[in-house]
Amino acid sequence: MKPLADWPAEARRRITGVFTDIDDTLTHEGHIAPEALQALGDLKAAGLTVIPITGRPIGWCEPFVAGTLGSAWPVDAMVAENGAVAFAPDCSGEANSSPIGLQPTQNMRKALSKRYQQTAAERTANQARMHAIAAQVVAEVPGVELSRDSAGRETDLAFDYAEFAQHPPETVHRVLALLQSHGMQTTVSSIHIHGCFGDFNKWTGACWIVRELLGRDLAAEADHWAFVGDSGNDQVMFQHLPQSIGVANIARFAPQLTHLPAYVTPSARGAGFAEVARALLAAQHHG
Repeated sequence: MKPLADWPAEARRRITGVFTDIDDTLTHEGHIAPEALQALGDLKAAGLTVIPITGRPIGWCEPFVAGTLGSAWPVDAMVAENGAVAFAPDCSGEANSSPIGLQPTQNMRKALSKRYQQTAAERTANQARMHAIAAQVVAEVPGVELSRDSAGRETDLAFDYAEFAQHPPETVHRVLALLQSHGMQTTVSSIHIHGCFGDFNKWTGACWIVRELLGRDLAAEADHWAFVGDSGNDQVMFQHLPQSIGVANIARFAPQLTHLPAYVTPSARGAGFAEVARALLAAQHHG
């Protein structure tokens, strides 16, 4: 990982959109850093597409796009559950969308809908399987519990290992092995162990939402998008997007990662994200 200061201005000028992780990238202990929220708005005001993409559940994301806990985040969409579902501007006639009656914010021209990659029938069948698997994990791995945000989850399971609980790597590996024994795809964020049925990760979710929103192929324009993240479930984004940046607290996970970001910020969490935004905006203004 090179220092953020080494990110070439020419590469920064090409950026038209920014994906970002949420937990420990924009937030600290569950709260978005004020400088990170301001940075999201500054990027949007400069005309960039801004899309958070998270392992958090879609229900957890709703207040931030709806503004029910304050100002709505200034973003174009929000992808949840590691890419399986998103809040995005409503497009009528889509079979896999579920309008929830949110009012458009000043940053959204259309009402927001939940949009899924799986059909309703697939989600229903998977939820029944996941309920049984969750019960097995809790019964067989001492002390492990579903994440506290699980009530808002629709397409995956999440177990807490570092948010409110503290479990060692051996426990994490045991949970992963159990999930994988049932054919689940797994990943580990900075706080949760995830399992799902389906080929979902942040990269496939990012490609999906770019097709949905913009009708474009993310892989074909990968050099025009930046990604900011900090942990294991961000690796696929680091792998596929050349203009990827880790906030400084990625140092905690770096030894365990196969794919690292190209650059790393001086500061951690939201302050680091704000540094990325400033670097992008400086290049845009001097382009």
